[in-house]
Amino acid sequence: MFGDMMGMMGKLKETQAKVEETKKRLDSVSISEQSNDALLKVIITANREIKTIEIDDELLKDKEQLEDYLIITLNRAIKKATEVNEAEISAVAKDGLPDIPGLTS
Repeated sequence: MFGDMMGMMGKLKETQAKVEETKKRLDSVSISEQSNDALLKVIITANREIKTIEIDDELLKDKEQLEDYLIITLNRAIKKATEVNEAEISAVAKDGLPDIPGLTS
């Protein structure tokens, strides 16, 4: 019984280390998003850190339009990054978790 428990604990620690490695790797995964007319472009990491924002001069003439573009485009980029992040982390975690009766389908 204790051998199984120790094995499970070891596997959990190994999985935790793999999750941390994946989080670090996701810092280098870039997600690009742009407005429908390509006047605003953003790049963020899969860990949702903004790397670049490119604003066309046309948008600088209208503050309200620029604000709207930033909100819409950044939210779309964050959504994509979150989907990538969650998929990567859950795949690593799922592979490393021990089979616990009643928790697997």
